[in-house]
Amino acid sequence: MKNISRIYLRLPNWIGDVCMSLPSLYATLNTGCEVIICAKPWAESLLKGIVGTQFLSLSGQWNKDREIIKAHKKNNPANGKSVGLLLPDSLTSALTFRLAGLPSAGYKDDGRSLLLKWPFDKPSKNLHAVESWYHLTHCALQKWHLNSAPTPEKTLILPLDRKDTQKAEILLKEHRLKAKTFILIAPTATGKHKGKDKVWPQFAEYTRHMREQGYTVVMCPPPNEREAAFRNAPDALCLPAVGLGVFVALIGKAALVVCNDSGVSHLASLTRTPQITLIGVTDPKRTGPWSTTAHICGSMGHWPELDAVIKLSTSILTPS
Repeated sequence: MKNISRIYLRLPNWIGDVCMSLPSLYATLNTGCEVIICAKPWAESLLKGIVGTQFLSLSGQWNKDREIIKAHKKNNPANGKSVGLLLPDSLTSALTFRLAGLPSAGYKDDGRSLLLKWPFDKPSKNLHAVESWYHLTHCALQKWHLNSAPTPEKTLILPLDRKDTQKAEILLKEHRLKAKTFILIAPTATGKHKGKDKVWPQFAEYTRHMREQGYTVVMCPPPNEREAAFRNAPDALCLPAVGLGVFVALIGKAALVVCNDSGVSHLASLTRTPQITLIGVTDPKRTGPWSTTAHICGSMGHWPELDAVIKLSTSILTPS
């Protein structure tokens, strides 16, 4: 298909998944096409530092979202043909784009092949989520005669909005914190994985021990997780809730991030800050942090012992 000038890119619905889809977003941007990001409203604050995109906030309700996309197409005519690229596997995402009049590419999951103009089989190899979404993106861009690298970069990159960085600096100053002198923990994780809690059960003991060793331990949970965060790590310094962009900037100023295999792990992957991702019920081969500065502690079905996390933290904070 030639003369494509615009790509409507449907991103996944979860924070960690949006982070892991960044290589796919950059691949579409590198084609030179106009890129319209279609995602949940919260993603806009995370991605606003990326130049060259437009953002459409979706509700998750296909009948409303198709009207949003149709209105954008009508009010902003493209110079050439418009196509859709669907990273989520859901039937509703394919239905939304189809009813909005967008010929789209996506994986065949959930019986949606008839709704896709370009349905692709998932690769048989058990790929990391970053690789799986990138594989789809690369296949679609090739089908559209657009160039892309065959494999994603080994690290995730997110340019931050300057105002978010400034807000993070002000927050540290207000709480008398200096960059690269504190440990940032994330002692919560929303939802469960196959019915099991995704939160390491020893954050309280870890915080207490690291404070006794002279380290400042900080947390910055969102409003809906503050109660759980205080319950899981009552001795940590709790900062006021901030937006996602400011939170990533805050991560970038920490000496170490200690978190569960959750959205925070992937947000930390957007920085060069060392992180310890605590594994107990998830499979890091599929959804672990896509980062060269991440350390996996624990394994699927077995949480790490407190001493192991302390020892690893100390080795990162006081390298020989």
